[in-house]
Amino acid sequence: MSLVHWILILNLWILKANSLQAGSRVVLREIGHNIVGGSDPKDYAVELNATNFDAVLKDTPATYAIVEFFALWCPACRNYKHHYENVAKLFNGPNAVHPGIVLMTRVDCALKINSKLCDKFSVSHYPMLFWGPPTKFFAGWSSNQAKSKLRVIDDGRTAERLLNWINKQIGSSYGLEDEKFENEHLSSNISDPGQIARAVYDVEEATATAFDIILEHKMIKSETRAPLIKFLQLLVAHHPSRRCRKGSAEVLVNFDDLCPLDMWSSDKHDVDTSNMIGVLRNFHICGKDVPRGYWMFCRGSKNDTRGFSCGLWVLMHSLSVRIEDGESQTAFTSICDFIHNFFICQECRQHFYEMCSSVKGPFTKARDFALWLWSAHNEVNERLMKEEASLKTGDPKFPKIIWPPKQFCPSCHHSRGPKDKGGSQIDWKRDEVFKFLISYYGNTLVSLYKEKGLLVGDGTTVILEDSSTNAVVVPVGAALAIALASCAFGALACYWRSQQKNRKYYHQLHSLKNI
Repeated sequence: MSLVHWILILNLWILKANSLQAGSRVVLREIGHNIVGGSDPKDYAVELNATNFDAVLKDTPATYAIVEFFALWCPACRNYKHHYENVAKLFNGPNAVHPGIVLMTRVDCALKINSKLCDKFSVSHYPMLFWGPPTKFFAGWSSNQAKSKLRVIDDGRTAERLLNWINKQIGSSYGLEDEKFENEHLSSNISDPGQIARAVYDVEEATATAFDIILEHKMIKSETRAPLIKFLQLLVAHHPSRRCRKGSAEVLVNFDDLCPLDMWSSDKHDVDTSNMIGVLRNFHICGKDVPRGYWMFCRGSKNDTRGFSCGLWVLMHSLSVRIEDGESQTAFTSICDFIHNFFICQECRQHFYEMCSSVKGPFTKARDFALWLWSAHNEVNERLMKEEASLKTGDPKFPKIIWPPKQFCPSCHHSRGPKDKGGSQIDWKRDEVFKFLISYYGNTLVSLYKEKGLLVGDGTTVILEDSSTNAVVVPVGAALAIALASCAFGALACYWRSQQKNRKYYHQLHSLKNI
């Protein structure tokens, strides 16, 4: 055998040995999982480590988080796992019974990568559970921190005791046998105007869901191509979520290559369409974890109420209060064309199209467009109130109402006659309504993101302060590749902007924001 062959065999042996050493704990984890997991191998608790700890807790919509620090070799931890999972399945994942309330996670301190992370929380025994707002975990914990927002859960040794402890903290009465949409503790949609802050997650969910529906039903055709581009342009410029703005921009930058104008003139347009849809599915328009599979502000008390339609309305209102005067007609036509071409409920889109067609002249002021959309939404609610009352199909906890109610905006209402039962008869102070819309769908909507450090000021992002324990070590070559990719994306985005004036579907959108 030649020397070259021996060298190749030696290199392969070294690589195999390294991979076995690096993956030994993974193998042990799988063995332990098979022993403990039983017939149901699904884990509901989210596995965290030093590289994703801050990112996962930063991005979660949940109000609270529990982090379990454990060691895989610990017998008590293995025995406790099924208790922890029985509670986690209530709160985690798209099929959660009570989603968006508590994020349940775990960290394996037996892994060397997590050593400093576990030290950061002064882990003294296994399993050790912490409770608190997700963003308060970034700084760690020690027993001498008197003002820490984190608490050690000292009474959670069984699933029943852990859930009882959670119920005491948030004033709920959840049970281990709860089923979806049962034993809900949903606040009324007119109980607190600050609830709209949770809808920022629903706006992302609605955007990603709409994009998925378009692809699923193969709705991109020669006649719908331009309306989709117009709407994506609007999202790039004015979506309240930065990651949706960025995702929409990435789709637009690549759209001409994926979906050229002459694609449908080809004899192979069916194949080309399938290929295009396959590639577009790889674009995560609002991030890789969206859609999450559940709703926050828009969650109904029944499976078939609110949800996507609610999220879409919030998205449209949020766009209407972010545009400038010169964009008002463009935003109007973009939204009307999008609903007409891509909203799959035929009766709903027909009603919306009729409202759009009834507008006599072009909008020249952003205020006028925002108020038209508000009035159109109330017109829809007024019609559905009657239908749902007669058919008993409404959501009892979230009945359709004329918006905004007086308790939300007293200054919006002049008075209401004794015989007035419809929203069109309310004597509105339209200037006050416009101020309310800007505050409600503008600043308040994104306030939760600002509190979590995801936004600052005009909506630009900041990088949360990371400790050295959670740093991700990136090879020099990978770092250079990432830098080059970022530069390439920036160059493509600039090129796309410069080309828009020459495109027949360009409608004078102002400069893109925070791509």
